Parts: sequence; structure tokens; C-alpha cells
Amino acid sequence: MRILWFNWRDIKNPDAGGAEVFTHEVMSRLAKKGYDMTLFTSRVSNLSQEEKIDGVKIVRRGGKTTVYSKAKEFYNRNRSNYDFIIDEINTRPFLTPTFVKGKPILAVFHQLAREFWFYETFFPLNFIGYYYLEKRWLSYYRNIPTVTVSNSSKEDLQALGFTSILLVPQGLSVTPLSKVPEKESNPTIAFLGRLKKAKLPHHAIHAFDLIKKEIPNSKMWIIGDGYMSKKLKKLNISDVFFYGHIKDQLKFKMLGRSHIVLVPAIREGWGLVVTESNAMGTPAIAYNVPGLRDSVINKGTGVLVEENYPRELASSAIALLQDNALLAKYSNDALTFSRQFSWDNTASAFENIIRHI
Repeated sequence: MRILWFNWRDIKNPDAGGAEVFTHEVMSRLAKKGYDMTLFTSRVSNLSQEEKIDGVKIVRRGGKTTVYSKAKEFYNRNRSNYDFIIDEINTRPFLTPTFVKGKPILAVFHQLAREFWFYETFFPLNFIGYYYLEKRWLSYYRNIPTVTVSNSSKEDLQALGFTSILLVPQGLSVTPLSKVPEKESNPTIAFLGRLKKAKLPHHAIHAFDLIKKEIPNSKMWIIGDGYMSKKLKKLNISDVFFYGHIKDQLKFKMLGRSHIVLVPAIREGWGLVVTESNAMGTPAIAYNVPGLRDSVINKGTGVLVEENYPRELASSAIALLQDNALLAKYSNDALTFSRQFSWDNTASAFENIIRHI
């Protein structure tokens, strides 16, 4: 089967996140099973227009805003080369139901934009997007078979009138450890993610400032990069260390050495950072928002705070760091929970859905 997959970014895009990891891991596994996989995505400077990665053909055309019109042009020129279309929606959709006729379409959502409009765009686009554009765009997909990764996202789609929603399990790019590893000698809090407004990294740092007042020998590791990096460094909170974008081997080692990870965000599709941290024996303290309430088992593998404010993150972190027995229990339970996730399981579920359609 020849599959054409649309996504605004690919795995090599410097802004790639959990959605792009999901796409690549699933596509590469389907390619190994014999599927002819093509990903159409946006161009990035210093990357070739076309290349093959792990058996997946990558076609890059257009930029951040023009990739959508370029996708339509590409499909119209090459429609006879593909049997099945996958449309992955990240804020703005490709609107494939308006130009793909006579071939099956599968929509993929990780999360709805909703609050993202107010954090990542400016007036008046934020109001137009939140109150009109997203609902208008997604109305074309209501009767299209749709895949998502969490019950939170499924409920959001159902509220918009989607009629055929299928859940696939989230994957995991690292093998969970056999036991909880040795932690840093001083209490260590990690934040992992893109340094952008919607991820609320400043909430994590402000929470650590409060933690530091109660636990003076604690420290914080910020792992990730983004446009907020300079602003966050100017907060000048002592014992907050910025590591930027680092290789996976070091990232997972640091997660394993951390005692807890703080995950504030306005919403997530799932919260891959939570599962990755769990796989290293590290529980998460997170905001109680869509996605994170799926990946964190409250008072089991971590904590969902009662109110989504830095002081609540800090209060929960202090309580956990001062209770060694409870921290050990959460760490062990988080590690056990992570063992059910793998990209092989995700890809198999995805393949079953494609064959069924």
C-alpha cells in the first residue's frame, strides 16, 4: 500500500516535538513492514527538498504558512501514486477532505489548539482562531476516521461532533530501566521540553524558586531549547542550570538522576516527557490539563496539582521530596507503568486501523 502522510514538520525540523517523533516512529515501522511511506512536510533551511530516513521518503515544500497550499499542489500532481492519505493536524489542518476524492483519508490529532491560540499567536488572530477558525477547519473532518492518543483528546473531538474516533497507545523511544536508578545526592528537579509559552517553563522555574526556600540544597535542570531561553536565563534563579538541546543518551541519564520532573503546560496530546521520565524511574508533578491527566496517574505515578499555579507545583514537590518512602513508591510505580508503552505497539495499532479502513 502506498501511503502519503501530511504533517507540518518532520523529525529533522528544529522545532520538532512529540508529534513528529510519533509520526516518524510509526512511519518507519510501517516502512519496514513493506508499506510505501511518503511524508509531505515543510522546507527548512539546510535540509534537502527530498531524502529518505529509515525507509520513509521525505518531501519538503513550502514554509510554515505555505506548506498547506504546496501539499494540495503536490497531491494533485501525484494523486495516482498513492492509495491512502493520512492528514496529521497540528493547529492548522491540510483540509484534505476538500481535495482528496475517492481515496480513504485518516485524520490524526494529538490535541486541539484551543488555548494555544492565546499563548502562541497575537491579536486579532488569537481571537479569530479560538472562536472561529479551529471549529470551522475541523468541521470538514467530523465524519472522517480519526486517530488520537488520549481520552482527553477524544473527548475534545467528540464535543466538536466527530463521529469516528479511534485511540492508539502512546509509544516510547527508550527501554524502561530494570529498576529505579541511583539519584543525585542533592534533591534534583528537572524540566524537559521546548522553551515556549505554551509549555510554561517559567512556571517550573518560579516553582523551583519556592522549593529552594524550603529545601536550600536543591537544584534544577532545564533540558530543552526555544525562543524563551534568553528570557528564562534572565530570571537569574540560583542553582537553575540550562542544558539546551542534548542527545538522547544524556537526556535519559539526567532524567534518571533527577528525583522529580515538573510538567506545567496549558494542554498536551499525551505528555511524552512524562512517560520518558517514568521509564527512567522518575515521577512527574504536572498541571491537571488535557493530556497530562492521561499520562500521570494522580497519587500513583506522580501528582496532578489541585490548581495550575507554580505555588501548587512547589507545594507538591516539597511534600514529595520530604517523604522518602512516598517518593520511592511513586518512582517504582512510574517505572512499572512505563513498561506498557512501545512504538511497536503504537505502529501495530495504527496498521490495524489502516487495514480496517
